[in-house]
Amino acid sequence: MRTVAGIDLGTQSMKVVIYDYEKKEIIETASCPMELISDSDGTREQTTEWFDKGLEVCFGKLSADNKKTIEAIGVSGQQHGFVPLDANGKALYNIKLWCDTATVEECKIITDAAGGEKAVVDALGNLMLTGFTAPKILWLKRNKPEAFANLKYVMLPHDYLNWKLTGDYVMEYGDASGTALFDSKNRCWSKKICDIIDPKLLGLLPKLIEPSAPAGKVNAAAAKAYGIPEGIPVAAGGGDNMMGAVGTGTVADGFLTMSMGTSGTLYGYSDKPIADPANGLSGFCSSTGGWLPLLCTMNCTVATEFIRGLFKLDIKELNEEAAKAPCGSEGVLVIPFFNGERTPNLPNGRASITGLTSANTNRANIVRAGFESAVFAMRGGLDAFRKLGFKPKEIRLIGGGSKSALWRQIAADVMNLPIRVPLLDEAAALGGAVQGLWCLKNQNGKCDIAELCKEHIKIDESKSANPIAENVAAYDKAYEEYTKVVKTLSPLYQ
Repeated sequence: MRTVAGIDLGTQSMKVVIYDYEKKEIIETASCPMELISDSDGTREQTTEWFDKGLEVCFGKLSADNKKTIEAIGVSGQQHGFVPLDANGKALYNIKLWCDTATVEECKIITDAAGGEKAVVDALGNLMLTGFTAPKILWLKRNKPEAFANLKYVMLPHDYLNWKLTGDYVMEYGDASGTALFDSKNRCWSKKICDIIDPKLLGLLPKLIEPSAPAGKVNAAAAKAYGIPEGIPVAAGGGDNMMGAVGTGTVADGFLTMSMGTSGTLYGYSDKPIADPANGLSGFCSSTGGWLPLLCTMNCTVATEFIRGLFKLDIKELNEEAAKAPCGSEGVLVIPFFNGERTPNLPNGRASITGLTSANTNRANIVRAGFESAVFAMRGGLDAFRKLGFKPKEIRLIGGGSKSALWRQIAADVMNLPIRVPLLDEAAALGGAVQGLWCLKNQNGKCDIAELCKEHIKIDESKSANPIAENVAAYDKAYEEYTKVVKTLSPLYQ
C-alpha cells in the first residue's frame, strides 16, 4: 500500500486523511473540533495551542500501520489568519482569523497611506479588506506594541503547520496572495505596503517558494510526536480555497469551484492574472502555478444554521421545509450578513429578513430564502467572471451545501450552470494529499498537476444537478430584487 496524507485546518475543525494513491481511495480519516474566540467588536480568534492539539489528536486517532505507509504530506489551511511568533517560535498573541472584522480602522490607515483604493489594487491586485492578513499585523502593532516589538515570524495557519512538521519557514504564492502584502501579478512581496505597516516587516516575511516545491521534510520531533515517517516531503501546501481547487480538479481554464461552508467561495483557475476587486473578485494566485480569481462571502451555511436554530429544525426537517416553498420564496429575502460581509465590503453589515407580506409570511418561505441567499451572494461573482472573459463550463460544488439535493438544484438554477460534486468528500484535505503526491512525483521528474487531477479527482454523477429553464427565469427575477435590496441597505452599514 502506498499513501499520501492531507491535512485540512478549517475554522471549525482540523481533519487528516490518508489517501491510497494506487487504489485512488481515502483509507482513513480523523478529525478534531476547533474552538473560537468571538466578541461583539468583530473579533474572531484561535490559538496556536489549539492547532498543536489538533495535530496531536488527529494523528493520534490514525492507525500506526497506516501512518507508516505515508510517503508525503500536503497541508490546507484557512486563509488570511495571522500567526505571530517570536524568535523562539512562541505565539505573541492569538491568531486573528479570516472572519475577524475588528480591523476596519487599520484597513483605512493602510489604504489612505498607499494613496487610495486604486493605488492598493495597483500594488496588490486586491483591495485592503478586514479579512486579509496585512491589517491584522498593523492591528497588533497598534494594540499590542510589546508583542509587535518581539515579532520574528509572520505565518498563515497552513504555514504554521508546515513549520511544525518541518521546522522550515517558507510560504507559497497561493496563500501569500491572500495576505494583502503580496503583488499577485508579479508574485513578490510588496515593499510599498509592507513599509506602510512597518519598515521592519519586509525583512520578517518568509522566503517564497513555487507551489510544486517542498516546504521541507518531516523532522525528527514531528515524526516522534505524530508517529509519521521522518524525512518524507511536506508539500508547499496552500490556503483552503487553493487546496479545494486541487481537490475538485479546478486546475484548468473553464472550471469553477463553489464552496458552501461557513463562508461561501467561488473561484476558477486561470493561466493569466484575473481580478475585479471592485466587484469582489480577488486576484489570488493558485497553488498549482497559475492564478485563482476568487469571490468570498462571509455568510453561507451560517444563514441556514441560524434559521434552523430559530425554528428548532434538524437538517432533514430544514430541507423538507424549504422544499415546500417555490423558487424565489414568494418574494421573501434573507440578507445573510450575520458576520458582517466581505462581498460587498460591509464589515459592519447586519442580517435581515425582508419582503414579508401578510400573504407570504410563513416558515417555508423564510427557510428557503435562507438557502437562496447564499447562492445569490455567489451569483455576483459569476457575473464578474463572465465580464472578464472567463467562460465557465460547470461548477464543482463542495462544502456542507453540496450534501443537500435541494441546495444543489437551487445552485444550478441561480447560476444557470451544471453542478457537479466530487466523488470523494473533504476536497481541501484531498487537495492537500494530491498536492503532496505532485510534490513526491516531482522529485523524480516533472509531473503535470492537471493530468494528476484527471487521474485522481472523480465526479459523483448521482449528485449532479442541471439548470431547469423555468426555475432559471424565476431566479433571475428574484436575484434582481435581492441586489436591489442589498444596494438599498448597504449605506446603513458603511
